[in-house]
Amino acid sequence: QVQLVESGGGLVQPGGSLRLSCAASGIIFSINNMDWYRQAPGKERELVAAITSGGNINYADSVKGRFTISRDNAKNTVYLQMNSPKPEDTAVYYCQAEVIKTRGGPSFRFWGQGTQVTVSS
Repeated sequence: QVQLVESGGGLVQPGGSLRLSCAASGIIFSINNMDWYRQAPGKERELVAAITSGGNINYADSVKGRFTISRDNAKNTVYLQMNSPKPEDTAVYYCQAEVIKTRGGPSFRFWGQGTQVTVSS
């Protein structure tokens, strides 16, 4: 199977910075997209940032200019650098990876367990 493990969440002050990591392990031939989602209480899960295996990136408008997504393909890891976070960024952050387990095989999407990010003074 494939496991995604997030780390780096916690309490951060508005205007501070925080870096989330998500490492994929298990039966992996390659990984296509790696994404960060978040879900705040009472709200639907939303896409925050996405990065393809080739490095193409998309951001939600709400985080453009403040958050940066990156990945280390050799480590099967995706990062989310959160700069100048705002209280409205408070949510559980989840990573998702589109994994190909064998050469020429289909892709499957896996989710991490989530990590809480709280932005508060």
